Amino acid sequence: MARVSKGSVGGFTGRAAWVFVIAGSLVLSGCVGSGSLSPPRKTGRTQPASVEPAYAAGVTPPDAPMQSTPAMAGTTIGNGPAKVALILPMTGAGQGAVVAQSMRNAAELALSEFQNSDITLLVKDDNGTPEGAQNATQQALAEGAELIIGPLYAGSVQAAGQVARQRGKSVIGFSTDASVAAQGVYLLSFMVQEEVDRIVSFAATQGRRSIAALIPETQYGRVAGARLQQAAAQQGIRIAALEYYPPGQPQNAVQRMAPLIGGPAPQADALFIPESGDGLPAVAQALQMTGFDPQRVKPLGTGLWDEPRVAALPILQGGWFAAPDKRGFTAFAESYRARFNIDPIRLATLSYDAVTLAAALARMQGAQAFTDAMLTNPAGFAGADGVFRFNPDGTNDRALTVQEIRGGAAVAISGAPRTLVAGN
Repeated sequence: MARVSKGSVGGFTGRAAWVFVIAGSLVLSGCVGSGSLSPPRKTGRTQPASVEPAYAAGVTPPDAPMQSTPAMAGTTIGNGPAKVALILPMTGAGQGAVVAQSMRNAAELALSEFQNSDITLLVKDDNGTPEGAQNATQQALAEGAELIIGPLYAGSVQAAGQVARQRGKSVIGFSTDASVAAQGVYLLSFMVQEEVDRIVSFAATQGRRSIAALIPETQYGRVAGARLQQAAAQQGIRIAALEYYPPGQPQNAVQRMAPLIGGPAPQADALFIPESGDGLPAVAQALQMTGFDPQRVKPLGTGLWDEPRVAALPILQGGWFAAPDKRGFTAFAESYRARFNIDPIRLATLSYDAVTLAAALARMQGAQAFTDAMLTNPAGFAGADGVFRFNPDGTNDRALTVQEIRGGAAVAISGAPRTLVAGN
């Protein structure tokens, strides 16, 4: 590939990612980010979305009010020679359609910032079902799609991947369920595994040697708990206790753990709680009853903590969690609001990055750009949520920050790496 410097690339405007080659490694650079999942709202002010982040995109989200912007399924965006499908639950049940519309808008924003794009996006509706995803993928491939972006849910990604791989085409899906990842089926999502690795590694560098864990009995919690044990072993950290509890009912688990984490001489020096803003208030109340002191036992969390109601909990002050750098999402949200007069949901940056990546690769290599070798370049890419790369097994690595809850807000105390060195 030819060497192209950032200063000489033509046709890119605004915050759209620039593509350039450094020492043979493809890098897509842009901004870095964090944010939240909520139904978008019309707004005349510049303010980031502020409710619970959707780190569990592999699970069908709960019902929510529908977005006021009309769904635009079965349409096209752009008119470039390389065709790329964008498959989303545009008419899916509950909040799925809200998420889909915001992600579709983000895709449109990405192409608007990438002047004279070489791709045409074929927007397809999978209705939020695996059968719908299978049909949408078949239709997109029949229309000449060289790459599939989406779907959103795990079963739909798996169904789309089966169809696409039979035709030798790749999928960039948005599920967080690593079980549906495979060679050629790449997940561009926020993976809890990476967040657990980052926070445990950071805790080890800060001298934490014994971690207790309170784990909700959810799919997300089980994955986080399993990864905690692996990460702790790699870092030489002892698991002092690991207690699971029914969602919303942590009291018994906290009482069983009280001798280890409460009082003036706790046996653990960190407490891992991969819980969301919905469940953490009950956990916090139970911890207060045990005499838990966050100054003695450091609270540890994942990206689910990255929302104001979590930061407001007194029992978590001083706690650490891993998440993407939020500055990029803030910048992205400003551009999104300026174009659509509505707030983006948190997952919108994933669609934005996927479409920008597709446009950038097509600009450099044409319709033949979407090969496994190109998509799994070990140097990775940098988009709205920071640096990321696809692994050959379909999972991803992300450069994450570590943030500390301090005074009712989250403050970055360890920045995200700017590059992912091959082999790391």
